[in-house]
Amino acid sequence: MGEIHLSNGEWKLMSFLWESSPLTIKEMVKLCEGDTDWNKNTIFIMLKRLKEKGAVSIDTSGKSQLYSACIDKDSVVMEETKNFLKKVYDGSVGMMVASMAGQKALSREDIDELYGFLRTLREGKEEK
Repeated sequence: MGEIHLSNGEWKLMSFLWESSPLTIKEMVKLCEGDTDWNKNTIFIMLKRLKEKGAVSIDTSGKSQLYSACIDKDSVVMEETKNFLKKVYDGSVGMMVASMAGQKALSREDIDELYGFLRTLREGKEEK
């Protein structure tokens, strides 16, 4: 899969599709109600763009068009994370954590989770 960059709105639609594909436009409009002011046409245009990017497939065999995610969420999350780190922190996870720690943006639970993750990562590397 090549790099696929998603706008914030595209992320929202892809989240719905990752959660429960396939969906009709009518179902997506309902899911967006109260959270956005998007109408059917806006969602249709975004889905068309996502199809062009290779992120969404459309099944036209039935009465209603069914939209499904055809990219893996984990892959897209990893790619977006790498791009964010490269763009904002020169690719350095350490700089990002230091920045968050400096702003006191890490809760005690976040710190414990990071310690646990790093400990597991270190143990895995020491075994090799």
